[in-house]
Amino acid sequence: MHELPADCTSAPLGRQSDVLVTVKQAVPEVDLSDPTWGELSGLTWSIELNIGSEDPVDSIMLHIRGSGDDALRPVFRLGEALRCKVLDLAEGDLIAPGQALGWCAFQPFRDRVV
Repeated sequence: MHELPADCTSAPLGRQSDVLVTVKQAVPEVDLSDPTWGELSGLTWSIELNIGSEDPVDSIMLHIRGSGDDALRPVFRLGEALRCKVLDLAEGDLIAPGQALGWCAFQPFRDRVV
């Protein structure tokens, strides 16, 4: 991401109503009772989807808590369904399945700190 020019912009993900349909199709178990802030839960993790109220939706911030590599499966399903890249803010890089070093490094760090 640090290699992108400062004036670089990307196209929005789409109209909010379309984005919500796509999210629900990608991860049917998501709770979108609040369309601006979705919730998704696994056995050992939870993900909050900060979709926001802007229309069109330009990005979705995911707040991942818990542990286990399976927490990233819905993240990559969402990225594929929305035709967007997944940015790992811990590393500052785009990631793909099998390349989630930030999540892998974060879990032991979190366990030591907590």
